[in-house]
Amino acid sequence: MQRFVKTGTAARADAFAAEAEGLQALKLAGLRVPEVVSQGVDGGRAFLVLEHLELQSKGDFAALGRMLAAAHRHAGPRFGWHRDNYVGATPQQNGWCDDWSEFWRDRRLRPQLELARKNGFDLEEKNLLELLAGHQPLPCLLHGDLWRGNAGFVAGGPVVFDPAVYYGDREADLAMTELFGGFPPAFYASYNENYPLESGYRQRKHLYNLYHLLNHLNLFGGGYLGQVKQTLRLLLGFLD
Repeated sequence: MQRFVKTGTAARADAFAAEAEGLQALKLAGLRVPEVVSQGVDGGRAFLVLEHLELQSKGDFAALGRMLAAAHRHAGPRFGWHRDNYVGATPQQNGWCDDWSEFWRDRRLRPQLELARKNGFDLEEKNLLELLAGHQPLPCLLHGDLWRGNAGFVAGGPVVFDPAVYYGDREADLAMTELFGGFPPAFYASYNENYPLESGYRQRKHLYNLYHLLNHLNLFGGGYLGQVKQTLRLLLGFLD
């Protein structure tokens, strides 16, 4: 039987362990994910062995919308996760928090903005959290990095992989699906039929996607600076 193997330096062992735990959590919430075969360190190299998936070029996005809506109904005790993990190659802080706006400020935006400043990008964050005023979401189980490249289809239906799991506002997952190509309309129609989004999402989604745009700026450089600044201007415009 074929396997899909990720390897890296021993320092990557923590990232692989976090990924394995995230996949297991999503599986328990009803999402199809690659099965974790083994994970560890051997000969000074970290490894993660997963089920090999025969991905298909087309699939049922409405089914993916239904599955994600069902997974989002799995609520946690607070916002965060029992351990930190990684979004791509970037460490992601998940310390527990009772208040969603504080979590998004302290565990998501501020670490990325501080890293951006260290990388030479001077960016403002003033008053952005006002967009979350009065918004009190449930702490739903999130994939955490759900762009088009981290979802696909096998013979049995939709599958997701490469998660950055935590409990947060489900809108953050939906917002991410609209970045970098987006999902087709059938996905969103199905999701909303099964778990309707709340009013204000069309504004809040930009605040949530700012996190991922900042992460790409910090990982890949100035090619994302224009998109980050455009998003900041849009968000500040909502506050006027």
